[in-house]
Amino acid sequence: MSRLTARFWVDAYLRRLSLHDIPAFVTAHGDDTAGAILVKLATLDGRASAFAREWDMMSDTRRWVPLADGPEAEVDAAITRQKRFDPDLWVIEVEDRKGRHLLDEDGLSS
Repeated sequence: MSRLTARFWVDAYLRRLSLHDIPAFVTAHGDDTAGAILVKLATLDGRASAFAREWDMMSDTRRWVPLADGPEAEVDAAITRQKRFDPDLWVIEVEDRKGRHLLDEDGLSS
């Protein structure tokens, strides 16, 4: 089974969020083909969370795991550190007071 390009996945994710009226923005444009993707969820109350995909060897699948959670400035600092290590990194910022990011829905782990 072939893997989706990073750009295709990002475009599809942004579209899915827009269908739920959840604002989201690309704040760092990574490599179109194979860039890693981070999703930052800002709940607009000064707090945020960041999620990264990792490979789960037990289930042989990719899943979203928390990278950072807490005050938005601390989450932003964690994302900045990740960007220093990976210049091909995509960062998507989702803004939702209800804390919705849709990463737990079917089809978003690949």
